[in-house]
Amino acid sequence: MNTLAPIIFLSHGGGPLPLLGDPEHQSMVDLLKQLPSELPKPEAIVVISAHWEANHTTVTAGANPALIYDYYGFPPESYEIQYPAAGQPALARRVAELCTQHGLPATLDEQRGFDHGLFVPLKLMYPEANIPCIQVSLLNSLDARTHIALGKALAPLRKENVLIIGSGFSFHNLRVFFAPANDKITAQNEAFESWLIDTCTNTSLSEEERQQRLINWHTAPSAQFCHPRVEHLLPLHVCYGAAGTAAKQYFNLEILGKQSSTYLW
Repeated sequence: MNTLAPIIFLSHGGGPLPLLGDPEHQSMVDLLKQLPSELPKPEAIVVISAHWEANHTTVTAGANPALIYDYYGFPPESYEIQYPAAGQPALARRVAELCTQHGLPATLDEQRGFDHGLFVPLKLMYPEANIPCIQVSLLNSLDARTHIALGKALAPLRKENVLIIGSGFSFHNLRVFFAPANDKITAQNEAFESWLIDTCTNTSLSEEERQQRLINWHTAPSAQFCHPRVEHLLPLHVCYGAAGTAAKQYFNLEILGKQSSTYLW
């Protein structure tokens, strides 16, 4: 194909709540249901989920991955959700080869299933589950520069009509999600969101400047308040690495009472 497949970083919400009718996820649910109608249908989907870390890049390689209900304390129906998308072993091998070519050791895992970082948003976006999917791990070094490099390794997939999705959360402080709201928390949340939106979308930044901002994300306003641990932000670094440009569009969302964002390249 001459055109490049899109890339999406999405804020995936709290566990299975987006699929359970939770009103604090409505803006996210509405966006994810509507977005695919504006995009070309992909041949396959590669998801980098915040909920899988490994010593080196690991790729699901089973033909029919099961679901991993990697959340706790939710209603019984949360553990009965189905998303029977097929895997694609050939694509998994292609991803591993691309990583290896870029100096990133990669492993295939034929046993691992899909975690909720994949099945929750994709059940909203592509409910028919008729597009093959594979999942790619984060690296447990949690190094920002390395995750941008991972994205660069995956970039050729865009020419093959493979949709790359980074499934994370632009705000992820679990303690604060369940604390009473106050002006200080709101200001910190909004300060980081403003920085992130500017970093990802400001076309006056050079790509070197944009990359350095993302590598040094921890110096952004309220960064470590919004991300005490960075695993939910790093899928965005992978997306940026694969795109290498400013995001084409962003979407402001309110999820669990916090400002959050989703980006489209």
